[in-house]
Amino acid sequence: MLITDPCVVTLTWRLEDTQGNLIDELAEPLEFFYGGDDLLEKVEEALLDQETGFKTVLHLEPEHAFGDYDSALVFFESRAILPQGVEVGMQFDGPPPGATTPDMPADAIYTVTEVYPEHVVLDGNHPLAGIALRLDLTVRDVREATEDEIEAGTVGSSAFTVLNTAPPGSPLH
Repeated sequence: MLITDPCVVTLTWRLEDTQGNLIDELAEPLEFFYGGDDLLEKVEEALLDQETGFKTVLHLEPEHAFGDYDSALVFFESRAILPQGVEVGMQFDGPPPGATTPDMPADAIYTVTEVYPEHVVLDGNHPLAGIALRLDLTVRDVREATEDEIEAGTVGSSAFTVLNTAPPGSPLH
């Protein structure tokens, strides 16, 4: 079966920065909805009309992956508004309750990047923002999407849009 919109593709990959540092490796095949929100646009472009067994290596500039790093998405907030034991790597879906910075986008996921005695630094950028990536991927299977998957526009995997909440070097999926 050829990869066309909509279908479900099963992939494995190795994701590195442009210097060859491993960011993520998906060794066990995982399903993604093709034609929805599960995959980056450039990945879908490369997969179009391919089939099981297809292999490719993609170079993804930040604008085709997780965007450029935006320093305007970095905020300083009082440590007092955050839970006891706040530490680097913790994430908040939207501004934490009690945030005093009025222009913090409500739809961002904020990562604590620094903790000081009186304040913390919250970064609303994706952890891979501003990084050019090398994606070595293999199509392991292709199947028709179910009606439920088509309606949802996802199979629920979307590892490309999930934030890495684990320590550096941990998988994105």
